[in-house]
This record gives sequence, C-alpha cells and structure tokens, in this order.
Amino acid sequence: MRKTLASITTWMVLAWAVGYWTTPTAGWVLLAIGLSAMVLISGMQLTQIRRWVGDLSSPPPPSVGPWDEIIAPIYREIRRNNLLVKELNQHIDSIMLAAEALPDGAITLNEEMMVTWCNQTARTHTGLDLHKDRGHSIFNILRSPEFNKYARQSTWPEPMLLHHTAQDNVDRSLLIQLTRYGIDQYLVVTRDVTQVERLETTRKDFVANVSHELRTPLTVLSGFLETLHDIPREEISDEQRMHYLDLMMQQASRMQAIVADLLTLSTLESSPTQAGEPVHMKEVIDRALEQAKLLSAGQHVFVENIADNLYIKGIETELASAVSNLLTNAIRYTPKDGTITTSWYLTESGQACYSVQDTGIGIAAQDIPRLTERFYRVDRGRSRATGGTGLGLAITKHVAMRHNAELHIQSRVGAGSIFSLEFAASRVVTPPSP
Repeated sequence: MRKTLASITTWMVLAWAVGYWTTPTAGWVLLAIGLSAMVLISGMQLTQIRRWVGDLSSPPPPSVGPWDEIIAPIYREIRRNNLLVKELNQHIDSIMLAAEALPDGAITLNEEMMVTWCNQTARTHTGLDLHKDRGHSIFNILRSPEFNKYARQSTWPEPMLLHHTAQDNVDRSLLIQLTRYGIDQYLVVTRDVTQVERLETTRKDFVANVSHELRTPLTVLSGFLETLHDIPREEISDEQRMHYLDLMMQQASRMQAIVADLLTLSTLESSPTQAGEPVHMKEVIDRALEQAKLLSAGQHVFVENIADNLYIKGIETELASAVSNLLTNAIRYTPKDGTITTSWYLTESGQACYSVQDTGIGIAAQDIPRLTERFYRVDRGRSRATGGTGLGLAITKHVAMRHNAELHIQSRVGAGSIFSLEFAASRVVTPPSP
C-alpha cells in the first residue's frame, strides 16, 4: 500500500506535467484525480486501523502505508503485555489453588472487616457461604463475644480458641489467628483443633481415672500397714493378722491387675498391627472357659457351641485376651445360677463370630456406647466389688480393631447381654495341614 501511494504520487506529478504542457485543464484534472485517489487510499488505511484498534488482540493490518512504523512497535508492546498478563493470571490461579488446598482455613477481609474471599477449609470450619456472605461483616459469621473482643484489638500476638457451631450443627474447636496484610486488609486463619482438644481431655480423664483407681486399693493397703505397725503385736490375734494380710494381698493383686491391663492397653495402642498366623480359636476359647469356670466356682451354668475347624489369622495372645475379657465380664455381672453361653461359628456372610451371652443384670441403653471407654463403669461400687479393672472392654475393642473385627453389644436391663466379636471374612483361613 505504501508503494502504491508512492507510485500514485509519481504518476500524478508526471501526468500533471504532461497534461499541463499539453492542455492546462487536462493537467489540473489529472492532478485532482490523483489527489482524490490519495485521500481515498488514506481513508481506507484509517478504516483498517480503526477496526484493529477495536480489537487490539488481533494482528494489525498487513500494510497501512506510513502508519506501519507507528503500529508495529505498539503491537509488539501489546503482545509483550498480553504475555505478561497471561503469566500473572496463571501465577494468581496457582496461588488460589494452593490457598484452596491449605489444610487451614483462610478468610480475607477488607478495611471494614467484611469478607472478600475464603477457601474451602474455612467454609467447612465456619459454615461461610461466599456467594451469600461476601461483603458481610465477619462478626455476623463468627458471632462470639470472645472473638469480637479479640478482633477489636490493635495487635494479635497470640491466636484464640473459639468454640463454634457452624450451619451443619457440628461443634468445633477453632484456633483463630488474625493478622494484617497489604493495605488495610486482614487475614483470618482458622485451624480445627477439635480432635486435639478431645485427645487432651481424654488424656486428662485417663490420668485422673488411673490415679483414682490406684488410690483406693493403695489407701486400704496403707491403712492396714499402719494398723499393723501401730498396734502392739500382743494385742492382735493371729486370726486378725491373717485377715489383715489377706485383705492387703487382695488390694495388692488389684493394683497388679490394673497395672497389667494398662501395660496391655499401651502395647496394643503403640505396637504396629501384624497379620499374624492361623489361630485355632477352639483351643483359645477352651482355655479361657477353663479359667472362667474356676472363677465361677460352680455358680453358673455354661453352654458351649464351639466350631472345631474354624481358624482365623491373627495374634493368639491378643485374641486370648479379648476372649477371656468377655467371659470374665459375663461371670462378674451374672447372678448365681445364671447361664453363660459361649459360641464360635461361621456366619452366612462368611464372617467368623465369637459371642458370649449371659442372663445377667443387663445394661441400660444410654450406657452401651460408653462401655469401651477406659475405666467407665455403669455401677462403680458393684464393679469394684466384682474385681474388675474397668479396662477389659477397652482392651477387647483395640484387639478387635487390630484384627479387622467389630465389637457388638446388645443388652437390656434385667434381661442379660450379648457381646460378640465379628471378624471379617478375609481373616478366616483354612486349617493348616497336620
């Protein structure tokens, strides 16, 4: 197009000169025609430039005469800027994806502490709905006098613990840290410490329960020792002395049992889970039944339904502990002449099931979910009188978890109980060759 304009200009001058020397009128006509052509071509070039300006992302016109030298550097700069913007957008997208993947919640606030953005974790923690709550005050979402007081401070050197119930009606313990960023903007970071707080509560309860359980026999033992120490020997008969010693032995044995169960529970919790070896459960159950009958001293009726060739893969010592605990509990909470039925069989779905059914005092429905808690007792006085440590079912539950089994408890006050361990079909193995 640029060459065309130059050619037209040259042709127009020559035509005007020839025409002028031939006929002055013809020369001026030819000059006018040339000028009109130049104006027309310039108009077309400007039209092309105008169209390109409307969409700067497209390449400029291929040739617009003298405008090429102006448009070319502009287009190169636009391309560089577009590439830079694209890279920045990709970087921002990466940052946003990283923020969404954070295990902690993040909420951004403007200078008036109104919500501008939050990630998925924050939505879970606080129940915040970004579509509805964007532009709303954070104090309308975290409605707590403690948070209000915390957020109104000038600085926030330490996080605060907030107990919050979101829209899903789940109570959560949130550790909240507020900080400034940018220009008059705020960032709220939330961390769910509900499980940590529960574990800490469990730890404190456990320490308190252990102290309480050991204090009782230790107090009795200490009392008898003081009695024997302070009273002159001649004032205590041999029968009294033997009676005191028997009671002291009972309390010492009780403390030994508690410590032994605590060590067993600690081992189950800390040691890695093992696949184990094929265990002949009939032999394990028979040994537990022998001990149970000695503990019963002929006061109960035992019914046995034990499958002979039903083996499972596991750790024999752990399984023996669980089997014995369920039998011992049945004896302790079943009155004299009651019946205790022990079963070991294969279910229709291919699972192996060990169950102990008794005709004892039964358990109230509200107490059943808590039976596997350490030291939980429905009736503390009766439990201590029967010699239980309060850890048997907690141990049984951990053994079940380590063997892909489930502990089921069915009971009704005054109608007895059924405790059963159902092992997954994958744990059932064929008897080993003799």
